[in-house]
Amino acid sequence: MEMKKKLSMLVTMTVMTGLLAACGSSNGGNAGAENAGNANAPSNAPAAPAEKVTLQFWHSMGGDNGKRIDAMIQRFNESHDNIEVVGTFQGGYDETVTKLQQAVASGSAPDVSMLERAYVEMFADSEVLEDLTPYLEKSGISADEFTPGLMGHSYFNDQLVSLPLNRSTPILHVNKTLLDEKGLAVPTTWEELEAAANALVVKENGEYTRYGFSMPYDTWYPIAMISQAEGTFFNEDKTSIGFYDNGVGMKVFSQLKKLQGTGALYYPPSTDSGNIVNGMFKEGKVAMVYQSTGSIGGLASAVDFDYVTAFLPKDKVFANPTGGANVSMLAASENKEGAWEFIRWMETDPQGALPFILESGYLPFTKSMVESQEMKDLWAKEPNRKVAYDQLQYAVDTNNDVAWPEVMHEFFSAIEAIMYDSKDIQATLDTFKKEADRILAD
Repeated sequence: MEMKKKLSMLVTMTVMTGLLAACGSSNGGNAGAENAGNANAPSNAPAAPAEKVTLQFWHSMGGDNGKRIDAMIQRFNESHDNIEVVGTFQGGYDETVTKLQQAVASGSAPDVSMLERAYVEMFADSEVLEDLTPYLEKSGISADEFTPGLMGHSYFNDQLVSLPLNRSTPILHVNKTLLDEKGLAVPTTWEELEAAANALVVKENGEYTRYGFSMPYDTWYPIAMISQAEGTFFNEDKTSIGFYDNGVGMKVFSQLKKLQGTGALYYPPSTDSGNIVNGMFKEGKVAMVYQSTGSIGGLASAVDFDYVTAFLPKDKVFANPTGGANVSMLAASENKEGAWEFIRWMETDPQGALPFILESGYLPFTKSMVESQEMKDLWAKEPNRKVAYDQLQYAVDTNNDVAWPEVMHEFFSAIEAIMYDSKDIQATLDTFKKEADRILAD
C-alpha cells in the first residue's frame, strides 16, 4: 500500500475513546549514557546543531499530569543550552491521534509525540516513525534496559519505533475492610472472585445497594479475561480473532453475564464509566473493581477503608494487557539529533521522566528506575504500587495489528450488545467474527 493511501486511511479512521479512557486517569539511571548527547548521535543523523534548535513535542497529559510534563520539559530546557523543547497538550489520546494523523498528512507533524500504544503500529505501517535502534546503539543503551512487559508495542517490522513513557495496566482494587467483615480472602481466581463478589452483594427492598465488583466499559477487561482463559485477541497469523473457535469468547462473556445477573457485577453506563466505578468504590457501593493502575493514587487518597491492590484473578493463567502511551520520533523531523537527545534524556536521565513516574502513578519502564532509591522508598511507603509493577510479569499484548482501531470499533459494538442489550452471546460473537475477518482481509 502506498504511503499516501495509508495516510488517507489514518486521517479517515474512526478513533474510539472507550479504550483510551482506561489508560488515562525515576533514578532512571542512564545505562551508560550519562554523557550521551550530540557527540553520540548515529552517524546517519544530522550533525550536532551549531545553533539552538527548537523541538515540538505533542502530548496528551492534562490536569496535574500536564503540569508534571511541563515541569519535565522545563528541566530539560534548563539543562540543554542548544535545544529548546516546546510541549503542546493536544487533548486526550484520541484527540492527539487524530491531530497527528492530520499533521502527518499535511507535512506539519511535530518532532516527537506521545502516542497511545495501541496506535503505534498504525503509524509505523505508514512509515512515518523513525527507527530508534541506531540511536539507542550509538548512545550505548541496551534494549534490555527497558521493562519487557511494556515493550509489546515498541517494535514493528524489526524496527524500534517507540519507547514506553506513561504506561499502566488493569489491576484489582479491593476494599479489604468489606472482605474482612465477611471473612473473605482477596480473590486470586475467577472462582474465588465469583464467590466473594456474590457474598458481598447487598439487596434491600428489591434494589442493589452494594455490588460485589465492577469494571469500566472498555475493551481492556474482556481482553484480560480472554488472555486469562488462554485465548488471544487475534489469531497467530492475524487473519481472524483468537477467541472464537476455542470457545474462549463464549466462556468470558457467559461468566460476565452470570455475575451481572446476580448483582455480583455492576456494569456501568458507557459514558464516564471510569469515574462512575471509582466513585462507587470510594463510597463502598462496590467492594472490588477492575481498574487502571493509574487510579491507585487517587483512590488511596480518597478512601477511609483498608484499600489494597492485587493481580487480576486468573482463570487458567494470570494475564493482563497493558495500556497508556509511548513516545516516538517522527521520521520527517528536521531536528532528529535534538529529538533523540530529548527522548534519551526522558527515558534514561535521573532528572528525566523519573519524577513524573514517581508523582503520577504510572509504571517505571527501565531497570534503573526500578532499582532507584526513590522508587524503592515509594514502594515501601505505597506497597499497592509495587503490586502493579510485579503484575507486569504476566503482561500480554495480543491486540497488536494495524487494523486494531477498526476491529476495536466492532468489538465495542459486541460488548454493548451483550452487556447492555443482553443479546445472544454466540450470535453476537458470530457477527463480530465476520466483521473482524472482513477488516483483517482488507
